[in-house]
Amino acid sequence: MDITAMAQWLNAAFSGYDGAILGALHALAQAAGGFFTPFMKLITLLGEKGLLFFLLALALMCFSKTRPIGVCVFGAVCCGALITNLILKDWVARPRPFEALELYKQWWTAVGSPAEDGFSFPSGHVTAAAAGMSALCFMRGKKLILPSVLVVFLMGVSRNYLVAHYPSDVLAAIMIGLLSGLVAWVITKLIFRFLEEHRAVPFFAFLLDFDLSPAALRRGGYQGKHQR
Repeated sequence: MDITAMAQWLNAAFSGYDGAILGALHALAQAAGGFFTPFMKLITLLGEKGLLFFLLALALMCFSKTRPIGVCVFGAVCCGALITNLILKDWVARPRPFEALELYKQWWTAVGSPAEDGFSFPSGHVTAAAAGMSALCFMRGKKLILPSVLVVFLMGVSRNYLVAHYPSDVLAAIMIGLLSGLVAWVITKLIFRFLEEHRAVPFFAFLLDFDLSPAALRRGGYQGKHQR
């Protein structure tokens, strides 16, 4: 299989790191008799295409108090998807582990992983998780750091356990997700500062105050500044 120079460098530079973690997870899967496999598949399913984080963002945007958080999460996941899926995956063109080495293919088959398409580097699932959770942390503070780390960790482990990605794919995805969350946080702050400064414009006031909470719906779904 012909691969790009960048993919070759990744395979060589991270061979020890990737092999050690994938080997340890394969040993865990065998020792546990596949006990963890359904859970890992569920985690992967929940992270598919970043859909869960998009839905969370849309739900948060329905309420005026949480709208900035929703916008930030949505922007972060979109930024991560742009960097990962539209730029890096095709540029690096790194084959997935089970496509590159027969040993990894055996591990992939043994764990009963679902079919995967597209390139390996970086992990789209982990990028979305890291972007969405880092956006939540930037908007809500330190109290969400621990659950965010847990979510991203589980997503990364699931992708490696299923031999769908190299651990180095996950590492890169975490860094991209953190960067995406930071960029989205800065842009979100600027957007809502602009809207507040121009609240006199009815459309901007509507963007700030439209609310689908039960209390707001009883008032017609709009709560102007004078009603607060």
